[in-house]
Amino acid sequence: MLDQPDQRGASAKAAGPALDFQQHLAALEAAGLVVRIDRPVDKDTELHPLVRWQFVGGMPEDKRRAFLFTNVVDGSGRKYEMPVVVGALSASPEIYAIGMGQPVENIGQAWLDAVAHPIKPVRVNSAPCQEVVVKGDELRKPDGGLKLLPVPISTPGFDAAPYFTATLCVTKDPESGVQNMGTYRAGLKATDRLGVRMASRIGGAGGYQHWLKHRKLKTPMPCAIVVGCAPVVTFTGPQKLAIDMDEMGVAGALAGEPIRTVKCVTVDLDVPADSEIVIEGLVDPELLEPEGPFGESHGYIALEDFNMSMQVTAITHKKKPVFVSIISQVTPSESSVIKKVAYEPMFLSHLRDQLGIKGIRAVSLHEPLSNVRPVIFLKYAQGSPRTEVWRGLHAASGLRADCGKIVVAVSDDIDPTNTNAVFWSMAYRANPVDDVHIVPHRSSGHGPKSGRVPNDSSMLIDATLKQAFPPLALPTREFMDRARKIWDELGLPALSPQPPWHGYTLGDWNETWETYARRAVTGAWEQSGKETLAQKRGGLTPETPVRDVGEPEK
Repeated sequence: MLDQPDQRGASAKAAGPALDFQQHLAALEAAGLVVRIDRPVDKDTELHPLVRWQFVGGMPEDKRRAFLFTNVVDGSGRKYEMPVVVGALSASPEIYAIGMGQPVENIGQAWLDAVAHPIKPVRVNSAPCQEVVVKGDELRKPDGGLKLLPVPISTPGFDAAPYFTATLCVTKDPESGVQNMGTYRAGLKATDRLGVRMASRIGGAGGYQHWLKHRKLKTPMPCAIVVGCAPVVTFTGPQKLAIDMDEMGVAGALAGEPIRTVKCVTVDLDVPADSEIVIEGLVDPELLEPEGPFGESHGYIALEDFNMSMQVTAITHKKKPVFVSIISQVTPSESSVIKKVAYEPMFLSHLRDQLGIKGIRAVSLHEPLSNVRPVIFLKYAQGSPRTEVWRGLHAASGLRADCGKIVVAVSDDIDPTNTNAVFWSMAYRANPVDDVHIVPHRSSGHGPKSGRVPNDSSMLIDATLKQAFPPLALPTREFMDRARKIWDELGLPALSPQPPWHGYTLGDWNETWETYARRAVTGAWEQSGKETLAQKRGGLTPETPVRDVGEPEK
């Protein structure tokens, strides 16, 4: 990493993703994706619940917005000068895409290219994130230190404390010197102490692996918690890249230029220079502290565990920072959108490009409540070989330790984002004795610790079409489109159709029946009646298929 003179790359950048969070926020405002709230809002009881309504209130995904709170208070009446923004990272795929500087359909390839061709960061001598430095006695004042920051309570009524959620936690391998960045929660314990949870499960936190090495060395682990940096940097945290890959280089590739970094004031770590806020500190390598309860993204409250204790050594920030928080807990949420937008193309690329599975068309990670990881839907072209269907089911279940407990394959007439359509496919296209396989011996993955077993299993379901089926019993698109125009002309309530909303053929349909249908809609159905009269037969049981009988005798 080379030192270079300080120059504001963010302000000079003419195109591509914003390299400064406030620049990103301005881009969202310009796109009409920010709601400003100027009335007083209590950060501990009102702020997150207000934003939560756009995720649980039945709003369409494309109607979600970032919420910017400019008048933040707490229960004691304390007013914070620092505004708080929630939803500005990934309230919707559109917001995520603006942060990436890419249309949604290009995001998957952008990640693949960035991982393959990282751009090393450059270190600057001074940085906006260190315009204000709080350390020493200022950290320990009764109303100082972490209390200066408007940290919200995410799940009022259950959470034990305010929590940092939109974090980029930077740690360093004490042996190789390679930094790792992860998104871990951090709860307030004192004005100068945090309880930090870095997942210890298989496929969990890179920071936890660094902590294990520090524990062997009996040395405190330096940690920097970054709040509010360029989205392309923040997005690397939940992406779960290889632990020996410096995510700052991947972020640089996403940005199309090196990320500016600066050395921390009190610990030996490099952080994004244009960040809003940085919490520096040392994590105890031996003594753990009770942490929680806290509402987790698997949809349950994480009960109190012994987790890492971080002694804060400095808080640095811009002169006029914005505090960034995300909605997590029960999905859909910001934390699930961050994963879903990047994980789906990653899974599809693995199945289609790396394994060469024939017929695979799409991968959908189920988001509502299940938090994208446990339930995966695969969409195949009709007629795909069953061997390829099963290769894909096994491969999707085995790609990541915490993903793919239940994997369902459907044909490409099914919209995998519509669970009702998936259940319809399972109900009529899968024979459980042949099409359901239980695979033992998998990690229990990401989920509540209460009541789970350490050795879990996977369920793989082939719900694809195995042979031609009759058409879907809805009016064909021509007639549904015509009726929709009349609906709109009448000013009837707004519609939000989910596929399937019109009929289509599935292979079991012939020209005779097509002729009958065309005649019916033109009033010429009597001609069909004359033709069927000529086919009257005796000696049959009702419901005998006509095509099983053959041509009538002459």
